[in-house]
Amino acid sequence: MQAVLTIVQDKGRAASKGGIGRALPLLLCAILLLSGAALTAKALYIPVKAEVAQVLLNRAFDQSLATGAPVKPWSWADTAPMARITVPRLGASDVVLSGGSGEAMAFGPTAMVDDPARRVTILAAHRDTHFLFVRDLKAGDEIVMERIEGTRARYRVNGFETVRWDEFSYPADGGEGVLALTTCFPFDTHTPGPLRRVAWAQRIS
Repeated sequence: MQAVLTIVQDKGRAASKGGIGRALPLLLCAILLLSGAALTAKALYIPVKAEVAQVLLNRAFDQSLATGAPVKPWSWADTAPMARITVPRLGASDVVLSGGSGEAMAFGPTAMVDDPARRVTILAAHRDTHFLFVRDLKAGDEIVMERIEGTRARYRVNGFETVRWDEFSYPADGGEGVLALTTCFPFDTHTPGPLRRVAWAQRIS
């Protein structure tokens, strides 16, 4: 009787181990699927956030243009639209925020430098959202900048450079007007690095 009981118990343990063995691959697959879904959601969060923000920013820009004064895109915003840039050939258009902070950059391009006296404007944005189009810019492309005061300026892209962030410089005198669009480089990675891609444009009449 004892021998029979031992055999039954051994079979029970074997069956239990077999069940765990069969369930383990399914469990691993489920974990991998959930991990993949989490990573995908994280990857999509920033672009979706950027797109939704631009809808609100465009509305705020139109209101700012109508009133001639900055209008916050949402009540708790610590920045406001100052301009809108458009690249006709690429069909790209983005509202530019004042302030130049990294937090504001999550929602749109920001003005790192906007010096009317020197006629120099430096705009920065993320390479995987608002300034992804910089990858496709070509010399000769036109950039239109419309400010909330109602002024419009046209610029023509005349050169590119790739520099370290701590070695970037701009002219003390922009002449007729200089516009630079800066973003992280290279474009095909999300890994932070020291390089920046700069598109330079000169104002045209």
